[in-house]
Amino acid sequence: MSTFKIGVVIGSLRKDSFNRKLALALAALAPEGFVFEHLRIDDLPLYNQDQDGNQAESVKRFKTEIASCQGLLFVTPEYNRSIPGVMKNAIDNASRPYGQSAWAGKPAGVVGISVGAIGTAMAQQHLRNVLAYLDVPTMGQPEAFVQAKDGLFDDKGHIGIESTKKFLQGWMDKYVAWIKTHNA
Repeated sequence: MSTFKIGVVIGSLRKDSFNRKLALALAALAPEGFVFEHLRIDDLPLYNQDQDGNQAESVKRFKTEIASCQGLLFVTPEYNRSIPGVMKNAIDNASRPYGQSAWAGKPAGVVGISVGAIGTAMAQQHLRNVLAYLDVPTMGQPEAFVQAKDGLFDDKGHIGIESTKKFLQGWMDKYVAWIKTHNA
C-alpha cells in the first residue's frame, strides 16, 4: 500500500483554533496510508521580494516540506471576507522566487470553519483563485463550508454531529480519490 503524505496549511495561529480542530478531525476520517503533517507557518518572515535570492531558513524549510508531500490540505478561517494574512504570506513565500514555486502541481483540497452561517465560503473562493494561478490542482466538489456549533467536536476532537460527520466523510473520500488520481 502506498503512503500519501499530506501537508496541512492552517490559516489560524490561535491555540484553540476551530480550523486546527477541523484539520485534526478530518485526518481521523482518512483511510490508512494517508499521513497528515501540519506545516508550520508562524515563523515565516513577511514576504519581501528583495529576499528572493537569500530566503530565510524557515522559508527554505517550508518549501522543502511542501516538496516532500503528495498532496495539500488548506484549512482556512475567513477574516474580513478573505483568507488570513498569515496564510497568504505563507503562500507567497513558498511561491517565490518566480519560477521556483513549491506549490506547482501539488493536488489540494480546501476547507474551513467559522461561526458564521456561510462558513468560510468567501475565503475559500479567494484561496482557490490564488491556488489556480499557482498551478495547484484543487478539488472543486464537494465544497465544505462548516459552521462551528455546540457539539460539533466531541471530547476526543472527533466530529460529534452525525450528519456533519457523514458529510465530511464523503468529502474526505472524494479528497482521497483526488490525491490518488493526481499521484497515479
